[in-house]
Amino acid sequence: MTRPAPPHPVGSDADPVPVWIGLGANLGERASALRHAVQAMAALPGTRVLRTSSLYRSAPVDAGGPDYLNAVAAITTTLAPLALLAALQAIELEAGRQRPYRNAPRTLDLDILLWGDERIASPTLTVPHPRLHERAFVLLPLAELAPERVKSAQLQAVQAQAIALAHGPDWADSASVPDSCS
Repeated sequence: MTRPAPPHPVGSDADPVPVWIGLGANLGERASALRHAVQAMAALPGTRVLRTSSLYRSAPVDAGGPDYLNAVAAITTTLAPLALLAALQAIELEAGRQRPYRNAPRTLDLDILLWGDERIASPTLTVPHPRLHERAFVLLPLAELAPERVKSAQLQAVQAQAIALAHGPDWADSASVPDSCS
């Protein structure tokens, strides 16, 4: 069922909703930016980071620039979808995110991939993420955290995309993960 996203945070008495967030960066200190983003999400009201996937290195898709580091975080939140989106965009801005043109290289990219079993359609947010099933850098880490949400045919469809494991799932807890993750 598709519903418009509520504009305001859900009250603290609301049940937490499972949400999967795509993380990516291809400029600056990529691993540090992603680690900081996970910490910032954990500090959001009513939000808990449950797990992070492994960290992957991938070539840009439909864009130029250096390789990305990508991961997915499984969280729960009592925030409403648009409130979480606004909070994620504030985290991106704090990391120096600029949007000079579509698919520009970025210091940090945070995307709401899935919101429980909901479908959301608003002028600013579409869930499931509209390109989720086209991107190996989303599907592989999502499959680590929620294998039931990724079909084998979807993984086969993106198998030609350049992607490599850069670091295991403990990257978010380890300050020693190098930015290069070679």
